[in-house]
Amino acid sequence: MIPRRLAKNGIALTGIVIVSLYIIVILVSFFWLPFDPVKIDADHLLEEPSLKTGHIFGTDEFGRDILSRIMKGSLVSLVISLSATTMGALIGVTMGIWAGYLGGRWDNWIMRIADIIFAFPSLLLAIFVMAILGEKTWNVVIAIGIVYIPQFARISRGAILSVKTNEFVRAARSNGASAIFILYRHLLPNILVPIIVQVSLALSVSILLESSLSFLGLGIQPPWPSWGNMLSSARKVMVLAPWTAIYPGFAIVFLVLGFNLLGDGLRDILDPRLKNVG
Repeated sequence: MIPRRLAKNGIALTGIVIVSLYIIVILVSFFWLPFDPVKIDADHLLEEPSLKTGHIFGTDEFGRDILSRIMKGSLVSLVISLSATTMGALIGVTMGIWAGYLGGRWDNWIMRIADIIFAFPSLLLAIFVMAILGEKTWNVVIAIGIVYIPQFARISRGAILSVKTNEFVRAARSNGASAIFILYRHLLPNILVPIIVQVSLALSVSILLESSLSFLGLGIQPPWPSWGNMLSSARKVMVLAPWTAIYPGFAIVFLVLGFNLLGDGLRDILDPRLKNVG
């Protein structure tokens, strides 16, 4: 059983713990923050981390509490990452399963579109989309989601090709089942494993892409806190106040690590070749 294998998989458990901690931080941020994350405080500019003042992670060049901004920024990063990955998965999987099932001309056209998108470097493609759509929050979701469409299309197409010739599919066809019914009732449930694993791994890259876009000034705009724009503003003062860059950087690193560990663990747990191991 999956719960039993999950309990024995230290990698997956570690990833779950890390991601869960971030989710707890997000939930806490709805009700409590040490300080106002956007309020400028001229009396506490670039204040070092200190328990006495309450600024545990210090303040930035505008006197804003870094811990409060990291807590608030965690919501931005996670929501955008989840939304973008969901968008990319829905569109990409739909393209992939139809390409794999229909084959022929449809397969060729759908996968050539995916190949064209996949040919662009991820960050460059996201920047290109943002340049067209403009600097708005949901445009970041669209830009990152487009990046993931070909990845999910390829994975789902390959999985469909491996199962569409099975006997239960031929039986469904002989009984007069429609293509849509066969795809979503018989084929999709049998290809969910690689898709779930890809989703968990894609979330980590989504966080990096969102942070990169914000760092370049194309993502979440100040004063709303985002880990990327926090790092961008920290460039000017990081020599004098290194904590302005260290803590947002660690926030990105640990969440990306958490999703990567979760993805690797799920791959080990859900891989059919490993079900009889241990």
